[in-house]
Amino acid sequence: MFWRIVKGALFRQKGKMALIAFTVALGASLATSMLNTMLGVGDKVNQELKTYGANINVLPKEASLLDDLYGMQEKEGQVQKYLKESELPNIKTIFWAYNIVDYTPYLNTWVSCNNDSKHTKMVGTWFNNHMNLPTGESVDTGMIRLKNWWEVQGEWLSENDSDSVMLGKIFADRNGFKVGDEIQLKSNNLDKKLKVKGIFSSGSDEDAFIYSTLKTAQEFAGATGVVNKVEVSALTTPDNDLARKAAKNPLSLTIKEREVWYCTAYVSAICYQITEVMTDSVAKPIRQVAESEGDILNKTTLLMVLITVLTLIGSGLGISNLITASVMERSNEIGLQKAIGASNGRIIGIILVEIILTAIFGTVIGYGVGLLLTQIIGLTVFGSAIAPTAMVVPIVAILIILVTILGSIPAIRYLLNLNPTEVLHGR
Repeated sequence: MFWRIVKGALFRQKGKMALIAFTVALGASLATSMLNTMLGVGDKVNQELKTYGANINVLPKEASLLDDLYGMQEKEGQVQKYLKESELPNIKTIFWAYNIVDYTPYLNTWVSCNNDSKHTKMVGTWFNNHMNLPTGESVDTGMIRLKNWWEVQGEWLSENDSDSVMLGKIFADRNGFKVGDEIQLKSNNLDKKLKVKGIFSSGSDEDAFIYSTLKTAQEFAGATGVVNKVEVSALTTPDNDLARKAAKNPLSLTIKEREVWYCTAYVSAICYQITEVMTDSVAKPIRQVAESEGDILNKTTLLMVLITVLTLIGSGLGISNLITASVMERSNEIGLQKAIGASNGRIIGIILVEIILTAIFGTVIGYGVGLLLTQIIGLTVFGSAIAPTAMVVPIVAILIILVTILGSIPAIRYLLNLNPTEVLHGR
């Protein structure tokens, strides 16, 4: 009898139930798309932010100490501190190796151009360096990926361009150089003619520098197998209290805290692991970049949670109005059931079963539409699909059930206050 009443109510009020299912489907689809995007978009947002440069600097320990104490900038004639070039592949062997997106070393030296008495900084680096790692893997990394926002006239250098350089736009304009020109560069160790292969605009002090391959800069500096610093671009997790505590002093962590910190992609954990594989080095986060990335990720997550909550509130209000209207239309039927002995609990059970069955139908449809919306967001915003997350299914199911039950409360209150005598007499 119970299920006959439920079935009859569903078919007699097809229009109302379809509207309830549609409202539930709308809420479920938006909740599904926002939650899948929120859980799957972190690395994609982080990857997008990586296109704007490095978030970790690796320096020789002595140079880092002087910079911390005195804020000293590297100057011509200053005693140089170095890192070993042979240890650079080790950076891709740390625990969070796959989070290292790109990195490139730098060696600074000073040269005179065309016998000019004023010396200019020359920066040697990797542009597109291929490395075979100790793990048996290979990787390509360098400036072309790390500084891909630079505007370049002409071409980027390659690792084989030992007779070419790139000039910063300020330096090129000041001296009237164009792509294809030959310039004479001279240091205490080398005097050599080089071709201008490209002119770059970075929007920073680098526009006044000369860039060359790392090997070329080493020849001008008279230094072999060394670099001054390394810039690293890594995918990181936003800092929390544990990360900030570890950043101050990793030795202050308990064994459990250290395990959690070391095995989480905090910028401080990645820095610590880099220092473990680079002799006499200090890896420091570029705080403006690292903290901005964390803020953007947190705000993006907060925005998606807010949209989900507002969507569910809207769905709940819609469901509440529709269920209340449905119960009011059936007041005569409900009054008759009460008059012949049906308890409030039984009638409430019938109403809730009808609504939950309708909500399940709407949730299934809404989940499918939500998966489609997730892919549309991924392809439109990030240019790639977002993989569905399994944990979204129970979360959406629980949220929709809660919203449906809460939306049914006004109708249940009306039902409890319904007087069968008044209803059956048309009052």
